[in-house]
Amino acid sequence: MDEFKCPGREEEEEAGHKDARGKKKKRPNGQDGRSASGSWSGTMTAKDKAAATPWMKAKVPFHDPSIPRPQDVYAIRVNNYNVPFEHVWLERSEDGTQPIHPLEKLPVEQFIDRNVPESEPVKPADLEDTPFTLVEDKNGLANLAKKLKSVNEFAVDLEHNQYRSFQGLTCLMQISTRTEDFVVDTLKLRIYIGLYLKDHFKDPTKRKVMHGADRDIMWLQRDFHIYVCNLFDTGQASRVLQMERNSLEHLLSHLCGVKANKEYQNSDWRSRPLSDEMIKYAREDTHYLLYMYDLMRLRLQRESTPEKDLLLEVQKRSNEICLQLYEKELLTDTSYLHIYGLQEHELDAKQLAVIYALHQWRDYIAREKDESTGYVLPNKILIEIAKKMPTDTAELKRMVKSKYPFVDENLDLIVDIIWNATGNSYAFESRAEQLKKERLEQATFEELKKPMASGALVGNWTSGGQIDIFGGFSNEQSESKVEKVKSSPAFYYPQLPEYSPKVGLSHHQTGSTSRYPFGSGHSFQSINQRRPGTGQPPAGNKGWAIQNPSRRQSFPPSSDTHQ
Repeated sequence: MDEFKCPGREEEEEAGHKDARGKKKKRPNGQDGRSASGSWSGTMTAKDKAAATPWMKAKVPFHDPSIPRPQDVYAIRVNNYNVPFEHVWLERSEDGTQPIHPLEKLPVEQFIDRNVPESEPVKPADLEDTPFTLVEDKNGLANLAKKLKSVNEFAVDLEHNQYRSFQGLTCLMQISTRTEDFVVDTLKLRIYIGLYLKDHFKDPTKRKVMHGADRDIMWLQRDFHIYVCNLFDTGQASRVLQMERNSLEHLLSHLCGVKANKEYQNSDWRSRPLSDEMIKYAREDTHYLLYMYDLMRLRLQRESTPEKDLLLEVQKRSNEICLQLYEKELLTDTSYLHIYGLQEHELDAKQLAVIYALHQWRDYIAREKDESTGYVLPNKILIEIAKKMPTDTAELKRMVKSKYPFVDENLDLIVDIIWNATGNSYAFESRAEQLKKERLEQATFEELKKPMASGALVGNWTSGGQIDIFGGFSNEQSESKVEKVKSSPAFYYPQLPEYSPKVGLSHHQTGSTSRYPFGSGHSFQSINQRRPGTGQPPAGNKGWAIQNPSRRQSFPPSSDTHQ
């Protein structure tokens, strides 16, 4: 995918929504508002809008609330437990602790083809003249796998949505060969994608061409347990060639003379059926990639010198992208300190304690319901609640204005969490002081930076060039203080019995002396604790307990599984 299309998770949640490739659809295929498949879209078509307001460009919102969640429609089950992601199809190191990517055993030189034809590459036929297949069932997937078996190179891209799921969902996979285009519905076929395609992606004799593949590599591993060998990343090639810009949009225009319709860049790819415009946009992401690969490989060969092997450099960079292994986001005792925008606010110990508690509650709900944390409670609103510390449900409801369903459903619970947090805030006094100190140091640094082209850094900086917000603070002192408070019967941890932010911790005690004890009607079933050998949460917690829908999905599934 184009690396310019995805902002970071923190920025997405600050705005109350997610991934810019979590996108909204538009179904503008006729005057009657019908989609490509003939189903009623219920919205004005693009043509109608242009006729009604010719001066206004049609917008494609990133999120369509009318789209049913794919997790519900296709019975998608995701393991959101607060435990590391398991790369179940990879070999392990001798001690069994580390997964081994198949690429690790292959020399980088193996993937460099120096037999580059000197003749100019032939541009592919237009989309309209190229055979196209929308793959929506197992037969179509089997046919695609058969065709990939007969080629030695293919182009790949993914379309993704993250706003309505905890880890994100791959919605489409686009594949192009030299003669055909395919768009695979990875929501309908999620449990079969890896079974049918993983060998082709892993095959070191088949070249995979992608653009800005960093996130796509992660999504392939996370959703399909697919690992890529022999990648050529055109985004990395454009950097090595020091091209003016590195985006796919620029390369399509500069190398192929194609102006991509970026209106669908931010559409909601969960939408079904796909409109003709969405399919066209998706196909364009891979249709020209092999031709771009030809052009760039020729130029890399021509501009290489004995001292500077550009083909080798691109291959090394592409390999490094492939060797990344997906890691699930885990909740720890310090996760709340990384909330986007937190350090812009001056917070006292009580407010910081509320942020910590609400962050835990939000993480629990998001994992349990397979929702993004930004959908459950955006960072901006979480911080606002912590700063104002509402004391009753009416005040809290006025603040959130019924925009967040999970907050509306848990007003009493959230008020109780706030009440318990403020009563036990002394554990956060040192941390609040340290954050204040870091904020002042940052402000001082920004002031010093203005008149200086370069100067001494102020504050503690990590090797990655980021301010270390934990610098100068005794972690042992902080942890011992927090552990002491956790043991207090009035602390808010007991209000989430068995829920631990740390991997491998035993469940917390369930006794409580709070004014609204969950033990007498409100209990949380931990998504972090699993019955030995089952991968499932423990039984129990009746009454208000949330039953965890995020059960572990087996890999590979049986061949007769129907989803």
